[in-house]
Amino acid sequence: MNVANEKRLAARATALGESASAAVFPELADLALSDSPLVRRLAASALGKLAGIVDSAASVDLLRPLLADAHPQVRQYTAKALGAFGVAAAAALPDLRDLFRNPAEKDYVKRSVAAAGQTIREAVRIAERTAVHRCGRCSRTVAADEFARSQKAFQRTYCDACFDEVFLQRRNWETQVELNKNIQAANGTLVQSEGERIIAEELAALGIAFRYDNRFRIIKGYAIRPDFYLPEFDLYIEYWGMADNLDYQVGMLEKKKLYQQAGKKLVSLYAHDKPRLRESLREKLASHARLPSPPDQEKNPA
Repeated sequence: MNVANEKRLAARATALGESASAAVFPELADLALSDSPLVRRLAASALGKLAGIVDSAASVDLLRPLLADAHPQVRQYTAKALGAFGVAAAAALPDLRDLFRNPAEKDYVKRSVAAAGQTIREAVRIAERTAVHRCGRCSRTVAADEFARSQKAFQRTYCDACFDEVFLQRRNWETQVELNKNIQAANGTLVQSEGERIIAEELAALGIAFRYDNRFRIIKGYAIRPDFYLPEFDLYIEYWGMADNLDYQVGMLEKKKLYQQAGKKLVSLYAHDKPRLRESLREKLASHARLPSPPDQEKNPA
């Protein structure tokens, strides 16, 4: 970019930041992608000046990638701009944290990052204190301690009375689940069905580490218990053994929706796959991971 054009675009970015108009966002978005680090820096700064005027979510989405810009001053001014968006920039806190922890980062960038993070966290705390929370079961307004307690335990909002009921229901359900784990796979894992036994044994035969029936929080507000999780591949396996049951189908669809919303890789297996469950598992795993040679079927009978 020639010097004259860079000066023109830099002046334009500065002027847009002083415009107090939401209509300038598309132009600033283009300037934020400029080849010139000076223009990108001033575009980020302009967005920060327009916080509360331009669309907050769109602005934060535009700014976050600039935290990884090759030029330190762009990163510095981007951090400052994000701080101006307060609560709306909460999603950028992990990015700011990573930037601050980078030992190669410039000190002056770290100072801006630290200040921005502190501002955003304080804004989040204020918003949480002033927010009105209602119980997800009875709709009663909950106190701050009730909100904190239920969020910690369930990632949901419950009043104390509903919390106790839900806690008891979950404890009884989890106890029943543990009692249902009465089928032992060859590697010692206790599972709930023959289909799960075959899957556990095939994963062990393939040398793939897995966690069985552990709770994971894959999306805010929801915790799930996948049948199998493969940490090496960040892959989930569900054996839908009762898919012909209507109530089961409803839960199955909800669970699949959570996986999709969280962008998680899911392998689904069904009761009708059971006659060739090992083969179906390997075929579906192969689309996500490089597998070893198939095990000897005679040594691993279904």
